[in-house]
Amino acid sequence: MSNIELVQCVECRMFRPSSSVVSGNFTCDRCVLVSTLTEKITALEERIQTLERVRESESSLISLEDSLGAAGGDSQSPTPALEPSQRGKWVTTRRHTRAAKAKAKAKAKAKAKASPPEHSTPALHVSNRFAPLSDSPAEKPGRTLVIGDSIMRHVKLARPLGAPAAVVRCIPGARVPDIEGNLRALGQHSFSKIVVHAGANDIRLRQSEVTKNNFKEVFKLAKAMSEVVIFSGPLPMRRGDITYSRLWSLNRWMSRWCSENNVGFIDNWRTFEGKPGLLGRDGVHPTREGAALISCSIAHSLRSGLASR
Repeated sequence: MSNIELVQCVECRMFRPSSSVVSGNFTCDRCVLVSTLTEKITALEERIQTLERVRESESSLISLEDSLGAAGGDSQSPTPALEPSQRGKWVTTRRHTRAAKAKAKAKAKAKAKASPPEHSTPALHVSNRFAPLSDSPAEKPGRTLVIGDSIMRHVKLARPLGAPAAVVRCIPGARVPDIEGNLRALGQHSFSKIVVHAGANDIRLRQSEVTKNNFKEVFKLAKAMSEVVIFSGPLPMRRGDITYSRLWSLNRWMSRWCSENNVGFIDNWRTFEGKPGLLGRDGVHPTREGAALISCSIAHSLRSGLASR
């Protein structure tokens, strides 16, 4: 009989029997499963938040249409009566006499003569509710754009004296192609500087080469829209060894590629590594203190000129 040794899981710190030699980075099957389920739950939560925002936009559009319809004139269509199946099992009906019908018709004619309905309908303004950057005043010269996923939720940049305020756009659940699509939605708008933060949601696809090519395409588009382009690196999220390893590999590639192509790069990994108080309970999003630290790093990079030439 072979000897069975006990190894300790790096996540739950529990011991598990193992008949073979295991390295020091052993993760038990339960922790791997928990990490996978946690990533799926996070993706679903972000999807729910996106659907809720879409539903709120649709509700506001419906309310706008109702208010415009009410202001169009007095000739409104009467509220349709409920069908018997909608009222309940038993329905009580009333028989309308000819005299009552004639009286109601005469009253309607008199009202129409007194206040004739207006045929002019106010114009309905239609806009694309799926363009989160369409309402940003990006056409002002010297403006800085910071765009990224939910990590940018609480990022705020101080406004220097005499300089235009920076535009910070947070798109929860966004991947690199989503950032590219939002930049294209700006059309001919231009910025003096653009800071892009993405990548944490892309590693779930496990297509590292595709992600790298997407970053290159975003850089080309951002470079055509601004004088300065800066990439903000990923955070060291604690969602299991697999997620941690993929994020670390992405951070190393971004650091090397930006240096070789003279592109600005913010190394958030070095700032957040070994400081658990900068990340929230989910191990993904920064705390208020962490968001303030990211804001300072971005502001420092913009001032020191760490940008593509």
